[in-house]
Amino acid sequence: MPSNNDAEPAVETGGVQQGGVQSVDRALAVLEILARDGHAGVSEIAEEMNLHKSTIFRLLASLASGDMVQQNSGRGKYQLGFGILRIASTIPGRLSLVYEARPLLESLAEKYEETVNLAVLRSNFAVNVDQAMGPSMLATYDWVGSLTPLHATSSGKVLLATLKADERGRILEETGLPPRTPRTITSREELENQLLDVSRNGYAVTRDEIEIGLNAAAAPVYNHMGTVVGAVSISGPAFRFDPETTPGLLEALREAGLRISAKMGYALR
Repeated sequence: MPSNNDAEPAVETGGVQQGGVQSVDRALAVLEILARDGHAGVSEIAEEMNLHKSTIFRLLASLASGDMVQQNSGRGKYQLGFGILRIASTIPGRLSLVYEARPLLESLAEKYEETVNLAVLRSNFAVNVDQAMGPSMLATYDWVGSLTPLHATSSGKVLLATLKADERGRILEETGLPPRTPRTITSREELENQLLDVSRNGYAVTRDEIEIGLNAAAAPVYNHMGTVVGAVSISGPAFRFDPETTPGLLEALREAGLRISAKMGYALR
């Protein structure tokens, strides 16, 4: 049955018409349904929102006038319109990965009392663009601005794992797999197998690979297109820090990556 609220009159509240706000809320709900399902008819939307079909038709007509939705002439159902893309396309340019990630980096560093970095892929290297330090007096090196090898760092492996095979092959051909420590992986086959695990698990872990006594883990950060644009990592001295045995750390790291991604417009599923 349709909701009784469907016919409520507009009421002035603090200078804003309550009915107008309600219409905005309903229009947003319609857009959410279309974004989720891809397309839907008036009856389907009305049933889900528990509203009269006439109300949904008016909402859709208003959204269509602004090109926010469009009707599939073949099936009579509605889908998101190009107006949504026009608006969305202006957002990424105003988003700063470093700015959006900063609170999450600080939260992780405070919770686990270790160093947290944000890295991006630049010129065949993982470049650390921001860092949050834990409170320990034995904090690790300041990595901001450093070019670190992709094959020997947790962030680098996350970035490598998401590349297409030909692009990854080109980079590794140009950089090689030079050993940084006796623990550095220098076998292409072994590295590729590890990258498969990174893709499957959603995180990378390194131990003593770039520096003896340094352990680290990293998780991906996505943009609004679902492309990996960075990696968030946490590292610390091996004598006190093991990412795979620290309770809840890997889950928190992946969650931080997803929360940063959401700020960059990534749609969480």
